[in-house]
Order: sequence, then C-alpha cells, then structure tokens
Amino acid sequence: MNAIQPSREPLQPIQKRRVVPRPKRHLRQRSHQVMAVEVTAKIAVNLAISAAAVSALMQLLPYHWLQQDKLREMRTETKQMEGRVNVLQGQFSRNFDPSQAKSIMQQQSYRFDPSQRQIVLMNQDQAEATNQSESSP
Repeated sequence: MNAIQPSREPLQPIQKRRVVPRPKRHLRQRSHQVMAVEVTAKIAVNLAISAAAVSALMQLLPYHWLQQDKLREMRTETKQMEGRVNVLQGQFSRNFDPSQAKSIMQQQSYRFDPSQRQIVLMNQDQAEATNQSESSP
C-alpha cells in the first residue's frame, strides 16, 4: 500500500509556447481609450436616468400637493362630523334615558308638572312701566 508508484509520463508531449513580442504602449493606450469610452457611456446613461427622474418628480409634485390639500380638507370635515356625531349621541342617550323622560317632555312641550310652581322672571324696569301704565287711566 505504501509502496512507491512508478512515475508516469504525460500522454501528450508538452509544447513550448511561443512568446510573440507585442508593443505594450499601444495596448495601454487602447485600454485607456476603452475605459474612457466606458466611463463616458456610464455618465451619459446616469444623466439620462437622472433627467427622467427629475422630470417625473416635476410632474408628480403638483398632483401630490393637490392630494395633500384634499386630505387636509377631509380631515377637517371628519373632525367636524365627529363633533356632530358626539353631540347627537349625547342627545340620543339622553332622550332614551328613563330618568330624563319627564324633563325632556317639559322641554319639548312647554308643559309643567302640576306640583311645580311656575316662575316668571321679569325685568324690573319693565315691571314698573307696566304698573305705571295700568295705574294711570
């Protein structure tokens, strides 16, 4: 198992590659030109996308402002309606409260309980004027 294995020769002979001398200066200039074109293309595409985004925002801002105004108006109306609903709920619960039935009937019919005394408030100046007009015939 641990015996040394005989080395095998490769099936195909290894060929030596030829080194062809190329001018390195020309390749560097070419790579710089390619990079410059690539960077220019990227900048152009980014500018086009930015212009499209700004244009879309310019069209959407007035619509957004209009929607915000409508929303503000709806919130105001909702607050007013909530106040009105609260008042009506209070009246509703009062109208159907059995302990309040007598006072509600008195308010709505202007009739009074016979056991109550009716009090009429008068202005003192008017009372004196009516007394003087009655006493001077």
